Amino acid sequence: MARFYALGNYTQQGFQGFCKDPTSDRSKAAAIAAEAVGAKLISYTGLRGSFDFLAVFEGDFSQAAGVKMATEASGALCNINICEEININDVAVQAAKIAKAYKGPGQ
Repeated sequence: MARFYALGNYTQQGFQGFCKDPTSDRSKAAAIAAEAVGAKLISYTGLRGSFDFLAVFEGDFSQAAGVKMATEASGALCNINICEEININDVAVQAAKIAKAYKGPGQ
């Protein structure tokens, strides 16, 4: 299983929900969403800054995209960015292969 990091924001509707119930535990909602598609929530953290939350979970990309689609469709969340954990050295090995053969425009 891959590990995914979902950074996102609450909408006006989402913040209105917090005002109605300021003790709402969004980690439980995130766990339910992940479990519904067979993924596993690792952690859920509220953030201060450009994003309002970070959810870390294990699964595959279609599961991550499904959670994004369903939760954004609810109207409570938006701007969810899904990042996949990678081994940068594996990427560099592939890039080195390409760098030997690739020619840019006009080269």
